[in-house]
Amino acid sequence: MIADRLAEVRSRIVAAARSAGRAPASILLIAVSKTFPLDLVREAYVAGQRDFGENRVQEALQKIEMPPDLEVRWHLLGHLQTNKARKAAVFATIHSIDSIELLQKLDQAAAEAGTAPELLIQVDVASEAAKFGARPADVPRLLEAAARLETARVVGLMTLPPLPQTPEDARPWFRQLRDLREGWLESGVPRSMLRELSMGMSGDLEVAIQEGATMVRVGTAIFGRRTNAT
Repeated sequence: MIADRLAEVRSRIVAAARSAGRAPASILLIAVSKTFPLDLVREAYVAGQRDFGENRVQEALQKIEMPPDLEVRWHLLGHLQTNKARKAAVFATIHSIDSIELLQKLDQAAAEAGTAPELLIQVDVASEAAKFGARPADVPRLLEAAARLETARVVGLMTLPPLPQTPEDARPWFRQLRDLREGWLESGVPRSMLRELSMGMSGDLEVAIQEGATMVRVGTAIFGRRTNAT
């Protein structure tokens, strides 16, 4: 079942990429495994999936400590408090950077742990009070601070748009993130710091890819609906 769903999602990614004139290989599929047990992660792994996303550090750590026969790249997608930066340094990629303090604490934690996580700045494009993320006006300061990191490195941007009624409802927000990225590149930010755009989920991944997503975060379409969503 998981293998069939993964195959369907991959087919959607390929079709969306080709329709946008992009190489399918330029888009990374992150299987969002939050709240799902390790046996389903293993099933997806057997079907060829290697990148998995979690929202909570503590839940993720239980899976990260899985048997070493699974070579998984773990992504932290949910909000990260600065007091958990030390534990989060084990993730390959952290998508939810929203402050200079968090950048600095993660860099220090990574240096101590001997890791080199890739970081994405979460941008609150819609100015939603209930969501985390840096305001677009504050992102340049984060990018300036990121240039001074010693171990961790910022490689792109992430956004969570308002919950759309239809996939098209998400397009303006995805396009805004892409346009912001282009503006910051034109201002002189190194392309290496803005190469990734993490946006798009199960229902709107096609629109996200059309607007430039390089990472899509897909949970429901792979694992099914959660019975204890977080």
